[in-house]
Amino acid sequence: MNMQAQTRKGRKFDQVINGARNIFLSQGFEGASVDVIARQAGVSKATLYSYFLDKQALFMAVLNKECDLQRRAQMDIEFLQRDVRDALHHLAYSMLEFLMSDEGVSIFRVCVAEAQRFPELGRAFYETGPSTAMSHVAGYLSTPKVGNMLDIDDPMKAADLFMKLCRGDLMLRRLLCVSSEATHQEVSEAADEVVATFMARYRKA
Repeated sequence: MNMQAQTRKGRKFDQVINGARNIFLSQGFEGASVDVIARQAGVSKATLYSYFLDKQALFMAVLNKECDLQRRAQMDIEFLQRDVRDALHHLAYSMLEFLMSDEGVSIFRVCVAEAQRFPELGRAFYETGPSTAMSHVAGYLSTPKVGNMLDIDDPMKAADLFMKLCRGDLMLRRLLCVSSEATHQEVSEAADEVVATFMARYRKA
């Protein structure tokens, strides 16, 4: 699979991405037909292939866009101006909200379902999504502002714990269709627990 295939931007680039996103999330990677994607996007196959060398490159562009939108929502300029507890709550809430949204669940299911047959797809998803997100969290945990309040020797390990706390029972029930999309109150309460547990672990003596 050519996960590193180059793409080029153009007038209908976003149109193709948006059309492909809908098909990938509803039909999965393997089940998504390039013909159907082109029809959904309102472009010809020739136009689609003028932007993307293959379906794999198109899927990665969709995944990159989704992950980039999520990162921007989590760590905007306002986020960096918050106090530490409020910033961590915002971060946990944003992660939980995305993980349990229809889009977040669909992306996760598609990548997990295809990872065994296409290991490069699973690796690309991990590097683009969870691994990059963990690096961003670690970067924030490395700031002097956080250091003044919490005792964190290894920001990457701390970021890993933070993300593990976010991927709790609420997410598991959503993935297994035990419960529907979580309410604002449920997500907020779960974020409260993440922050309380995390800060208790790293509170300065």
